[in-house]
Amino acid sequence: MFDYGALEALAAVLSSGSFEGAAARLHVTPSAVSQRIKALEERMGTVLVIRGAPCTGTEAGTRLARHAEQVALMETEVALPESAAGEAPVLRIAVNADSLASWVLPALARVEGRMFDLVIDDQDHAEDWLRRGEVVGAITSQPVPVPGCDAVPLGVMRYHAVATPDFIARHFPEGPRPEAFAAAPALIFNEKDRLQAVWVKMVTGQTIALPHHRIASAHGFLDAAKLGMGWGMVPDLMCGRPLRNGRLAMLSETPLNVAIYWQSLRRLRGPIDGLTQALREMAAQALLPIK
Repeated sequence: MFDYGALEALAAVLSSGSFEGAAARLHVTPSAVSQRIKALEERMGTVLVIRGAPCTGTEAGTRLARHAEQVALMETEVALPESAAGEAPVLRIAVNADSLASWVLPALARVEGRMFDLVIDDQDHAEDWLRRGEVVGAITSQPVPVPGCDAVPLGVMRYHAVATPDFIARHFPEGPRPEAFAAAPALIFNEKDRLQAVWVKMVTGQTIALPHHRIASAHGFLDAAKLGMGWGMVPDLMCGRPLRNGRLAMLSETPLNVAIYWQSLRRLRGPIDGLTQALREMAAQALLPIK
């Protein structure tokens, strides 16, 4: 059996980044927090907190803190109304940057009584956070449920290859040809972002090494395209207006459709049902249906 007071202290230290911040959150002294952490480390036989500015968790410490958050979440299902006035439980979820920038935040805003801790990762890799037990849910391109998880289809995000008209005229005078892609600067989010490469393979039939800028911001990515820095795949939810006003144009009429799903821990189905419903409702308004 864990000492859940100590686990609560651990989660508070890692969330706030300091013993003082945890003490303020728990309404105890920093010394009391330190004693709880020390006792937990002695019981576990390993270091759980890396003391520093900010304090961070070891692998074991992080796993224990996630366990504490999930226990707090489950306790909301059995708490009596008069005892449910404490700090809102935290939902740590993985979400891709394009979804966050275009349609996810309005869904989160509908969920009451929960705090969110968002991990930003590519839709092709978000389920890895679930496999490691570091999040309670993830927006992912993978339809097959991670063991112990439910998978709910959300919809299709449609991407267009866009750039400024001047950029296209300069770099693609003969259209989206392989030699043009090999020379024209592309935009990618980070090393996990394969959308540009997948689309190029789809329209040319070739695998091409793309010269590229890395811009790890969905809005910064769009701004870079509008400034003529390169071409890139942008969701229609974000590029509709600049396409209509002429600031951007499409390299090709061929879109790239990416189906996305919501995967979440089955054992926490009840506590996160409100979030699941909010995501499904907002996705139904913003995304194309999965066929």
